[in-house]
Amino acid sequence: MSEYGGPQKRRKRTESLEDLFDEDGVRLQKVLAAAGMGSRRDCEKLIDEGRVSVDGQLVREQGLRVDPARVSIEVDGLPLPAAKGHIVIALNKPRGVVSTMFDPEGRRCVGDLVAGREERLFHVGRLDADTEGLLLLTNDGDLAQHLAHPSFGVAKTYLAQVRGKVARDVGRTLREGIELDDGPARVDSFRVIQSTPDQALVEIVLHEGRKHIVRRMLKAVDLPVQALVRVKIGPVSLGDIKPGRMRVLTNREVGELLTDSGRE
Repeated sequence: MSEYGGPQKRRKRTESLEDLFDEDGVRLQKVLAAAGMGSRRDCEKLIDEGRVSVDGQLVREQGLRVDPARVSIEVDGLPLPAAKGHIVIALNKPRGVVSTMFDPEGRRCVGDLVAGREERLFHVGRLDADTEGLLLLTNDGDLAQHLAHPSFGVAKTYLAQVRGKVARDVGRTLREGIELDDGPARVDSFRVIQSTPDQALVEIVLHEGRKHIVRRMLKAVDLPVQALVRVKIGPVSLGDIKPGRMRVLTNREVGELLTDSGRE
């Protein structure tokens, strides 16, 4: 796994936590907080839960002092997100743009939107060409794979313009789960934002990442999608980013994203 801050050589793994102690160093929870992993209390909880390691050694007791320039600190198996040289970008992918960094068919793709940046970026997951909204990119390939992996379990929020009248029991049906051709699927939440007799704007939150999952689930309850926008990934919101534009996430946002389990 690559480390934040560029290609640094790791120290030889220590035999005990005492070997990691640096009397002139900084308390571990303070280092975590400075990297955007939450408040000092939040970081102490991360340590108590056994989610923090230093040079490969699991840390559970409070008060360990370390020199962050000399040791490798990881949370949930990933290096701290605050180190120099690594970024996470929130992009508002326009409709009609494919979620690839290069398209051999010559279609407009995400790579075209970030062509002016110096970093080599990887997209985190995908959005269908006809779906617009929030897509994350990073120049850390390991981080991209981690965030995209189903086990990460981050919740994704969508707004869908659907055709037809929303039946009263649709939300319950989707929450309990429906059977699709590739297995059962369910949402975390569903609500109607606006509605008329012919169409409606609905919000749907789910952890699923299968292809066309939102469109297929809504079609299964007789609500074909006319337009679909992803507005949130875990704690990161699309906000007022215009289509085709992007912004770099803060260290705190990256920290919240990494520590957000996406569980109910």
